[in-house]
Amino acid sequence: MIEPIDITAVSKQHILRIKREDLLHPFVSGNKFRKLKYQLEKIKEGANETALTFGGAFSNHIAAVAAAGKLNSFKTIGVIRGEELENQPLNATLGFAKSQGMKLHFVKREVYRSKTDTDYLAQLKEKFGPFYVIPEGGTNELAVKGCEEIITNDHAEYDYICVAVGTGGTLAGIVKSLQPHQSAIGFSVLKGTFQAEVVQKFTSNQNYKIIDSYNFGGYAKIDSDLIRFINEFKENQNIQLDPVYTGKMFYGIFDLLKQGMFKKNSRIFAIHTGGLQGISGMNEKLKKKKLPLIDQ
Repeated sequence: MIEPIDITAVSKQHILRIKREDLLHPFVSGNKFRKLKYQLEKIKEGANETALTFGGAFSNHIAAVAAAGKLNSFKTIGVIRGEELENQPLNATLGFAKSQGMKLHFVKREVYRSKTDTDYLAQLKEKFGPFYVIPEGGTNELAVKGCEEIITNDHAEYDYICVAVGTGGTLAGIVKSLQPHQSAIGFSVLKGTFQAEVVQKFTSNQNYKIIDSYNFGGYAKIDSDLIRFINEFKENQNIQLDPVYTGKMFYGIFDLLKQGMFKKNSRIFAIHTGGLQGISGMNEKLKKKKLPLIDQ
């Protein structure tokens, strides 16, 4: 589903539309649906009846894998960053994952950094038995293959394709699908543009750039200015954005439009990658900090 975005307040020389990937599935939505599509097929075809993956306390990926496991009748294990979370009430994201049957395994942050090490994965297999590994954020060759399907020949009219960037897999798939006249802009939700290494791993195309000017301090970090923008966007456009990914992307797009960074009369296509499940958990965090809440 593609919808127009009213940008007359910031530009009358551009067209902005949004692809509602968030509507693909109620629980496995957006880029998570794309990233898991071919990995789920591999799990069904293989001998493993368990999938193990990694994520933080507000991870869309953790929630999506848990839901996919329940829907497809395989067990799921989530290795969660932050040992201190084990003795705290589960937030909305982790509570949902547990309700879908996911076993949550909380680890220290320094241990979590070993998530790709062969020795650490061997330790996990000793503890839990055999499993299929889905990387943090879901990014691997099969995930990129799924994300290549986001942009098709039907979208050739657009000059810029905009997407929020976490691990870089979704952007890699989009860049692989671009036509020569198109370019992608990845809005990093973390500090740094290291995701370029991931993109280059999967494609030699260079018609993209990653910017981290709108990360608001890092992953899952927001402030009252971003909250205000998300709430005004929902009121004006009747579209809910999430605070970790799409809120930051659209904040960046609007700011770049104000700055005149897009070519005159160009057509901009933004991808809504989902992530709305994280709003409830973020609002719990905002309440503790006595900040404004995100409208739902």
